[in-house]
Amino acid sequence: MAGHRNAPLTPEGRRRLCLRVAAGRPIAHVAAEAGISRRCLAKWYARWQAHGENGLVDRPSRPASSPQRTPDKIADLIEALRQQTKHGPARLAADLKRLHGITLAPATVHRVLVRRGLNRLRDLDPPTGEQLREVIRYEHERPGDLVHVDVKKLGRIPAGGGWRMHGIGTEAARASKRTGPGTGRVGYTYLHSALDDHSRLAYTETLEDERALTAAAFWRRAAAFFATHDIAPIHRVLTDNGACYRSRAWADALATTGTKHKRTRPYTPRTNGKVERFNGTLAREWAYVRAYTSEQDRRAALADFLNYYNHDRPHAALGGRPPISRTAGSDYRVTFEQPPEPLDTFPQQLTIEDFEAPTS
Repeated sequence: MAGHRNAPLTPEGRRRLCLRVAAGRPIAHVAAEAGISRRCLAKWYARWQAHGENGLVDRPSRPASSPQRTPDKIADLIEALRQQTKHGPARLAADLKRLHGITLAPATVHRVLVRRGLNRLRDLDPPTGEQLREVIRYEHERPGDLVHVDVKKLGRIPAGGGWRMHGIGTEAARASKRTGPGTGRVGYTYLHSALDDHSRLAYTETLEDERALTAAAFWRRAAAFFATHDIAPIHRVLTDNGACYRSRAWADALATTGTKHKRTRPYTPRTNGKVERFNGTLAREWAYVRAYTSEQDRRAALADFLNYYNHDRPHAALGGRPPISRTAGSDYRVTFEQPPEPLDTFPQQLTIEDFEAPTS
């Protein structure tokens, strides 16, 4: 706990005691009056005589020299290996031994990483290993300038509920896994999501795979959804480098909407951070917010969550307002009742009836 400026044994208190000793009073008497030892006061008095008031300031406990400290050349080598491999202290110590014949304890490697600010992987840029010094945020000026698209894979919920309902390792949880169709495998649900960069208006479907034709059909329905909110045309779409987004079917779907395709750098999901953040919101506030009895039960709740997210949920980046506040204000709310109807062309004036969402 920090004391106030004139507290005893602060620089000011030490100066007062030294002045009393300098005036001719016995050092033992002055120390007793201050409630400190004669040796302590003698130390401060000697420093005051040698260095003046600067000698009364606390000195760091770090030694003036550290002969056993890891040399800078080895520390530079540790830093380079950390940025290149992203390995932890134990593996870095093994790499130093194997590649360079240098023996260091993992604890020593860790101390070097702490000194260099490289001890946490989240502070390193994934592709380059360079230290991240600031978070770069961007936002396009108008709705439709950029739409983020991504796929998130979730394990399906078995009939009767999975381990979240019955408990990990229980007989009921194991039995629920054996109720899958056909082979007994529960499988996965693929969340295809599209999110407008400016308004944060979001659209998600629960589909059976992440193949090229599936992603292309989703994009057409997502474009129709945005069109109902006057977000058209969509100038650019940003995706990762997944196989479905490198396909001819995806390119043809973008051509029908007149949208330019942009990709993130490899292994850099933060570039597509808005939809990645939305995926996290989906997981917390819809997918795992309660114990569902089946996958159909969870999918049935998706439309209500999307409508709440777009029309009612406050968004911190929008000043506490919902995404719909940055659009034309359409009252359209999604429903997943009709199967999708594939279209060969993209009409100039779209309505949501052109691309009905699939049954969940």
